[in-house]
Amino acid sequence: MRFLLYLIVYPFLWCISMLPFPILYLFSDFIYIIVYHLIGYRKKVVRENIAIALPNLSKQERLIIEKKSYHHLCDMFLEMIKTMTISENEINKRFIFTNLDVYKKLEAKQKSIALMVSHYASYEWVISLNHKVNFIGYAIYKKINNPYFDKLVRSIRSRFKAILITNKETIPLIIENNRNKILSTYGFASDQSPKITSTYHWQKFMGIEVPVHTGAEMLAKKYDMSVVFLKVEKIKRGYYKASFELLSENCKEVPNYEITDKFIKMVEQQIYEAPEYYLWTHRRWKHRR
Repeated sequence: MRFLLYLIVYPFLWCISMLPFPILYLFSDFIYIIVYHLIGYRKKVVRENIAIALPNLSKQERLIIEKKSYHHLCDMFLEMIKTMTISENEINKRFIFTNLDVYKKLEAKQKSIALMVSHYASYEWVISLNHKVNFIGYAIYKKINNPYFDKLVRSIRSRFKAILITNKETIPLIIENNRNKILSTYGFASDQSPKITSTYHWQKFMGIEVPVHTGAEMLAKKYDMSVVFLKVEKIKRGYYKASFELLSENCKEVPNYEITDKFIKMVEQQIYEAPEYYLWTHRRWKHRR
């Protein structure tokens, strides 16, 4: 049954990926009407999250952010599909790294790198980094239940030399690479809510004390990695720029959780600057003090 669903959906996805960008975004506008106005996908969650995170805004101001965030969500979903056939030249025009020299200097240290990113703007097209660097790039992701779609997502990422690994695969892979002296970059999207049973640290995020992921920092400390934050900004529809902000070159010397706390503050700043580009559909504040 799952294979049959894949056979039905795949040609449709491929056709979408072949659309020119102007038509792709017209289609996104149509998808927005269905997702937001007709289905109301996670609208209650999004509305609650924005109210929790931005209580100083009026109801009307929060509603504007809500609608803009759904427009962006639909754009990003179709951009992910577009990645199936997008050329390297095209993605390089649309996703620009402004200070790649910062990353290159970290590679020159001959230590693996923990790249911390947030669910903000376009975290999908960060994979284009892999054609510009020397280290092997791994992106940690949540496995899709349908094995055929999971394989599709992995193959899309592999077009840009990115290797997807699940949470369970991460630590064994880092141990193996460390043992074999394989220098790598590991992408951690660390701004979502961890399982409460595996929480080691709480920090204020948008003014609310919540549990935070500390895995990137702890693994970086244990295996002596440099840690860098990738700040992604949306310039206009379909265009992004990303800049590297160093968190630590010698994280073993940094007090525990200081790197994680810096990361959380940087994500906060992104949201305050343009909240409509954050992924509000996840229950980020489901555990809070």
